[in-house]
Amino acid sequence: MTNSSNQNRSQSKKNNLDPEMYARLKAEAKAPYKGLRKFFYLVIGASGFIGAVVFLAKIIAGKDIATALPNFALQVGLIALMIFFYSREDVNKQEGESK
Repeated sequence: MTNSSNQNRSQSKKNNLDPEMYARLKAEAKAPYKGLRKFFYLVIGASGFIGAVVFLAKIIAGKDIATALPNFALQVGLIALMIFFYSREDVNKQEGESK
C-alpha cells in the first residue's frame, strides 16, 4: 500500500511541474553543464584567435619566424579543436532528439 501512495505522490509532483520546465530539467540531466562547456569553448577559441593574430603579425613582420610559425600553427589548431567541440555539442543534441 505504501508503494501505491508513493507512486501517486510522484505522479502528482510530475503533473504539477510546468512541461517546459520539465523538458529543460530533463535536457540538463542528459547533458549536464552544456552551457558552461559551450562558454569555455568560445572563450578558449577567442584566446586562440587572439594568439593567432599576434603570431601572424610576427610572421608578417619577419621577426623570430622560427618560433612564431609553430606557435601560430598551435593557435590555429586550438581554434579548430574548439570549433569541433562546439559543433559536437549541437550534434549530440540532435542525436538525443532522434532517439
